[in-house]
Amino acid sequence: MSLIIAEKPSAGRRISQILSSSSPKTLEKNVYEADDHVIVPLRGHIIEVDFPSRFSNWQSANLNAMAESDLVYKPSVKSIQRKLKKFGKKADKCIVATDFDREGESIGKEAVNIIKEVNPDIDVKRARFSSLAPSDVEKAFNNLTELDKNLANSADSRREIDLIWGAVLTRFVSLVSNRLGKQFLSVGRVQTPTLAMIVERQKERDKFDPKDYWTLKAELRKDKKFKAEHKKKKFWKKEEVDKITKKLRKADKAQVKKLKKRKKSLKPPTPFNTTAFLRAASRIGLSPSQAINTAESLYQNGFISYPRTDNTQYPKSLGLKKILKKFTEHAQFKNQAKELLSQKKIKPTKGKKKSTDHPPIHPVELANKKSLSNRQWKVYKLIVSRFFATVAPKAVLNTVRADFNIEGENFFSRGRTFLKKGWKKYYPYSKTRIIELPELKKNDEVNIEKIIRKKKQTKPPKKYSPSALIKKMEDKNLGTKSTRPSIINKLQGRRYIKGYKKYTPTNIAKAVVNTLDNHVEEITQPKMTSKLKKEMEQISEGKKSMEEVVGDSRNMLSEVLDEMVKEKGRIGEELKKAIQESNVIAECECGGNLRVIRSKKSGKRFVGCSNYPKCKKSYPLPQKGGMKALDEKCEECGAPKVKILRGKKTFEMCLNPDCKTKEDWK
Repeated sequence: MSLIIAEKPSAGRRISQILSSSSPKTLEKNVYEADDHVIVPLRGHIIEVDFPSRFSNWQSANLNAMAESDLVYKPSVKSIQRKLKKFGKKADKCIVATDFDREGESIGKEAVNIIKEVNPDIDVKRARFSSLAPSDVEKAFNNLTELDKNLANSADSRREIDLIWGAVLTRFVSLVSNRLGKQFLSVGRVQTPTLAMIVERQKERDKFDPKDYWTLKAELRKDKKFKAEHKKKKFWKKEEVDKITKKLRKADKAQVKKLKKRKKSLKPPTPFNTTAFLRAASRIGLSPSQAINTAESLYQNGFISYPRTDNTQYPKSLGLKKILKKFTEHAQFKNQAKELLSQKKIKPTKGKKKSTDHPPIHPVELANKKSLSNRQWKVYKLIVSRFFATVAPKAVLNTVRADFNIEGENFFSRGRTFLKKGWKKYYPYSKTRIIELPELKKNDEVNIEKIIRKKKQTKPPKKYSPSALIKKMEDKNLGTKSTRPSIINKLQGRRYIKGYKKYTPTNIAKAVVNTLDNHVEEITQPKMTSKLKKEMEQISEGKKSMEEVVGDSRNMLSEVLDEMVKEKGRIGEELKKAIQESNVIAECECGGNLRVIRSKKSGKRFVGCSNYPKCKKSYPLPQKGGMKALDEKCEECGAPKVKILRGKKTFEMCLNPDCKTKEDWK
């Protein structure tokens, strides 16, 4: 009998259905029998890594000793371990069929180690697949390989390094700032440099000094209305734009001085790797964690390939025509699939990144809209559309540039129409603005309908969107394709950033980043984190050992900790002061500051006076939503006012719950 280890119950159930010659039998909850196989699914990691119990007390633990301490691996899901031992004892072979990546290899190794406690001589093999389509699973089980211990060790090194850095730095910062319990300040090896980028962008926005400028456009007509823009685009001096506008008001005709027509090809997009997928998903309203979790559920149900991959090149063995032929049976996509199959040659696009572990993300089986949730269908449709676009022909545009003379001033118009829609027909997520100009010839005179002058201001750098932040993290080598969504999610959960479409750092985030930046910038900069990530990759390649890389990381941490201990007093004072200032709502009647306070016991927030216990002035607060102090008082009762931010909804409210405006609390 073979014992098959799946990563999750849904994957275990699907594998049992594929491998069974009839209907698989349920032996006990989430344990399946398929012919001569027993499938036991896990729930991700079933072994947790932690510090020895002597470090459990934050206030008494020696942080230098923590940085050097060995770690403890201990069981976390005893019910699954019982199943592994029960069925592993009877098995002559163990087949690891977890997701084929670093984390999946580590999870599989954990299960194997538990089984070997009761069956040390069991034969261990690995089934590697990129989708849970029947053909892929059957092929993997007919071509078993060995468990990749280097890959598993690479994942384990990341777990250990992240735990050590996170625990030591979080405790240090929380202790010196006196932020314990539910109010602790989280610091992490990847989390903090990522947060620092968001804070730095906000600083750029805060210090940005907008400048006035003017634009000039002419609304013209020849058969139809169209616009022409002044060649200068931006005027920085009001006197100049006033002078030109006055001259243009006299004109009633614009003369065509030059015409330039050409065809422009638009190449199809490259196949989806994880980063490109997450960026595209953010543009249809999904957060990185929502997108990757939804893609994971589609993979577990056999509809798409594995969604965690760096690859942007389809392998020759993928069978693009075979996938397209499947879609000729799909109600929504059949016509598009038939059109793509009618091409003389199907030549897919290629990105720069190529890896051999998994192909780019692509559909593998037909999914019915009715059988999926709205979010699943949204993601499935995006992935199918992207796949179609990558095997579609180029789009071709007819472009026109017309230059006009109006009273000696140069204006121009651009026109753009499709000659061939090509891949744009299959991928509606990429928008191309179509601008139709009338038929024009050199020296033509067209009517001027009006001159449009607009005053504008330069805009600050944009806040990071999920798409832009994911790309920036990849560029800076922060995190992995698998961990980036969870890092962003953690920053939101720690109340370090607000917003889902655009990220804004909270005052606490600014306080933490600015203080660390002043004293130990190694923590806020990506250089050290990037170096460790490269070393972890060398473990998977067999070039370095796990012990060597974890040891290097401990040495780096010890150096950082030494610097922090030297500056302990200043770091603590700066953090306390910055946090207090960031929480000030208004001045109290007694002369103190009314500020946001969180209860140490319950974690609930309220407004209290800094002169407590001499002044016991306090106000309750809503427990949900972001909050911004308003520099004004309630007209009814004179209490301070704040703005509460709840997603897209915002409302202003008086802090006094007994005020006539108390309906604002709802």
